[in-house]
Amino acid sequence: MSFPENFLWGGATAANQCEGAYREGGRGLANVDVCPAGKDRFPVCLGKLKMLEPDSEHYYPAMESIDMYHHFREDIAMFGEMGFKTYRLSIAWTRIFPNGDEEEPNEEGLKFYEDLFKECHKYGIEPLVTITHFDCPIYLIKKYGGWKNRKMIDFYKKLVTVLFTRYKGLVKYWLTFNEINMILHLPFMGAGLVFEEGENETLSKYLAAHHELIASAEATRIAHEIDPENKIGCMLAAGMTYPYTCSPEDVWKSMQKDRENYFFIDVQARGEYPAYAKKFFEREKIELDITEKDRNVLRENTVDFISFSYYSSRCTSADNTIEKTDGNVFATVKNPYLKASEWGWQIDPLGLRCTLNALYDRYQKPLFIVENGLGSSDEPDENGYVEDDYRIEYLREHIKAMKAAVEEDGVELLGYTSWGCIDLVSASTGEMKKRYGFIYVDKDDEGNGTLKRTPKKSFYWYKKVIASNGEIL
Repeated sequence: MSFPENFLWGGATAANQCEGAYREGGRGLANVDVCPAGKDRFPVCLGKLKMLEPDSEHYYPAMESIDMYHHFREDIAMFGEMGFKTYRLSIAWTRIFPNGDEEEPNEEGLKFYEDLFKECHKYGIEPLVTITHFDCPIYLIKKYGGWKNRKMIDFYKKLVTVLFTRYKGLVKYWLTFNEINMILHLPFMGAGLVFEEGENETLSKYLAAHHELIASAEATRIAHEIDPENKIGCMLAAGMTYPYTCSPEDVWKSMQKDRENYFFIDVQARGEYPAYAKKFFEREKIELDITEKDRNVLRENTVDFISFSYYSSRCTSADNTIEKTDGNVFATVKNPYLKASEWGWQIDPLGLRCTLNALYDRYQKPLFIVENGLGSSDEPDENGYVEDDYRIEYLREHIKAMKAAVEEDGVELLGYTSWGCIDLVSASTGEMKKRYGFIYVDKDDEGNGTLKRTPKKSFYWYKKVIASNGEIL
């Protein structure tokens, strides 16, 4: 068997994409709640303080999503039927601290997640919990400027202390920030950043990133102090960058693009800023006010493992005239050797093996694939059943590549959670029709539907994969 007996097979979701009930149980308003569906999803949110409250002109899909808040027992039972060993989910920060700076947490929010975690354990499912999956309380953005303000570190420390204390014995695996490198690409959704007229946006992004990196290290310290059994991971939007040609200029450009993303994980896994990042800060005149205490906290509290999402490899060239792909948040040159999904994401299973090896060679820490999947507009029959052979094919080929990385290359891999194991709202588009799940949810892009859950063909396929520990594909 190429995978260890305790390999953690499962699926992944995010609170803001599935939970809904955005004003129930004492929950406060977050940045992710005010990202509308459609063409205004990101342009409206970037740099406009007036958009920090919902309006009547837009549809906000996260507000109800698939209403897992009221359906979690049904959903977790279906995950249990598939044989999940782990379920990756996230905490909605504003369920615990509605504004973000309260003295005491919201008991109703704490109880909701306690019940959810206990429901997971009922089926032998280990929760894998992302503390911050893009969520930032609107109140903290308005009052403090969000992660640009160093005070956010203390608010985050209070949040994690409450979580680690309350859920001791219920949760062992934690991720501090989802896709931390996304702060450079989707600053409002990724970290609740809003920019003023004339502001140096590059400086603000890296300043906010520095505060998140300190907060992550502090969380790692607090987690180990409260329960030495806790395992803390960082999380990267991964996919190695290929040079478009073997031209040295293209190879150099690909190295630079990879470093833009690796620098976050370099800090979290190695405990200090890499030399190339320091030189970049010098060139760009970026001063982060890094204190001696910051350096000590980073150095002494590196993560236990590295998790990442993988949907596609990337490609770059020094020639800016070459055609780019559609749909992907990361601007990337179209790779002529790869096919693409209907949303323009290029499909590259071998790229997952390359990425696993690149990360393991670089960090020599256990890895965890916590997102991987195919977004597709599924067509259900009259009973809600979907024959999603295309999804099975995508996942089969990626699991084969993952298996080769473990079995042939010696990569240490803790587990695999496919993204959107139940249909949910797409983060990049706000659509429901861009579906990833093993379970079909009856809801459309306008918010209409019964929310009925129906297993797809892939549900039964993945059940066999897990039961055979990856031998039957």
